[in-house]
Amino acid sequence: MAYDDLIFRVHAIQRMFDRGISETHVRDVLEHGEVIEAYPDDLPYPSRLMLGHCGGRPVHVLASDDPDAAATTVVTVYEPDPSRWDRTFKHRT
Repeated sequence: MAYDDLIFRVHAIQRMFDRGISETHVRDVLEHGEVIEAYPDDLPYPSRLMLGHCGGRPVHVLASDDPDAAATTVVTVYEPDPSRWDRTFKHRT
């Protein structure tokens, strides 16, 4: 994780609530997860899709870093759909 300060978009909070994913889980994915896709051209800041596991289930976190604010913005959080991802949840099918 680039910054300790996290900003959660409303969309991310809604998805976390719907899926029973805590802030602690998100921090764990950001700190220990794997970047599986990078979006260097995203605006206003480059973003990345990360894969981690929470309680044995896969979780994807889309986040971007704002160096001016020294903060990471969490855009969305979800459990990847096995019909749209390979068995490792690292590659789209």
